[in-house]
Amino acid sequence: MLKKRAAVLLLGATMLFAGAGNAFANESELNETVNEVVGTPYKWGGTTVQGFDCSGFIRYVFNQFETKLPRTSRSQAKVGMKVEKEELRPGDLVFFNTNGIGISHAGIYIGEGKFAHSSSSKGVSISKLSDSYYKKRYVTARRIVTGEHYAAMIEDIHESDDARA
Repeated sequence: MLKKRAAVLLLGATMLFAGAGNAFANESELNETVNEVVGTPYKWGGTTVQGFDCSGFIRYVFNQFETKLPRTSRSQAKVGMKVEKEELRPGDLVFFNTNGIGISHAGIYIGEGKFAHSSSSKGVSISKLSDSYYKKRYVTARRIVTGEHYAAMIEDIHESDDARA
């Protein structure tokens, strides 16, 4: 009985940590694109995999889906459709006031209360909207991609691989 319990615990722990490196529950095209650049350093004005600022990171990700966006987070917050926080879905942009004078930071909502962004302290990383720092500074969200473009962005990688086979 004790050996059986130990085996079950070991199996559960293995399953829990096997996916720990991945920030997402599923493997969509959006998830894969973001995961490829997680850890990229922050660079003010950066728009490449050598270094991103927050809006450069967003533009890079959305360029992979042939969606053009303005250069700054402040101007990105003016495009698309406003979305209430309770209605966020993966791919929506989230905006923050981190400097006290308006929108100054942005990220891409990835689901489960999390967003991907390029922070000046950690580079491209995943944070929670509920983190006290971001919760206090949240301003708005915008939906940029809809319809077929959105379906392609959130398509499960394994489904698209099956379709190509």
